[in-house]
Amino acid sequence: MAAPSGAASCEDFAEFQELLRVMRTIDDRIVHELNTTIPTASFVGKIDAGQTCKELYQSLMDAHTSRERIIKNCIAQTSSVVKTLREEREKAQDDIALLKQLRKEQTKLKLMQSELNVEEVVNDRSWKLPVKNMSLKELEPTTHSCGPNAVYYMGVVTGLQVFNERCRIHYKPPKSQ
Repeated sequence: MAAPSGAASCEDFAEFQELLRVMRTIDDRIVHELNTTIPTASFVGKIDAGQTCKELYQSLMDAHTSRERIIKNCIAQTSSVVKTLREEREKAQDDIALLKQLRKEQTKLKLMQSELNVEEVVNDRSWKLPVKNMSLKELEPTTHSCGPNAVYYMGVVTGLQVFNERCRIHYKPPKSQ
């Protein structure tokens, strides 16, 4: 599930937002991806869970990096436009059209900056998935290591798990995540 790698258009905010929406598809489908990536007990020998988890992890990292780069690039471009318009506005304070353009670009800049916050939430949600309805049999300590993030409560593993326990038993991401 690769993210689009085309150049982002920073001119049209709606187009920019649509590009991000499409690029966030992998994050929106992370639970589905984990469920289809990690083999059940009957398929354990047929699928290399470590490799598939590693590929999913790399796909997520690539998507997050690409989106952040695009957002920051558009913020830089729009900031430059705002700066230029401010300088022009200082020279021609009576130009109403220039003032409208400046306000439009300032609004677009604020919206793009807010996308960084949205991106942080999306990324956080992908890495810290609530694991519900996963029985302890599925994560037997003798068979699987639940790790320090697991919380046992009435026979169910609950709480926030980093990169989901189902994948962490097969692949350990680098320390940065």
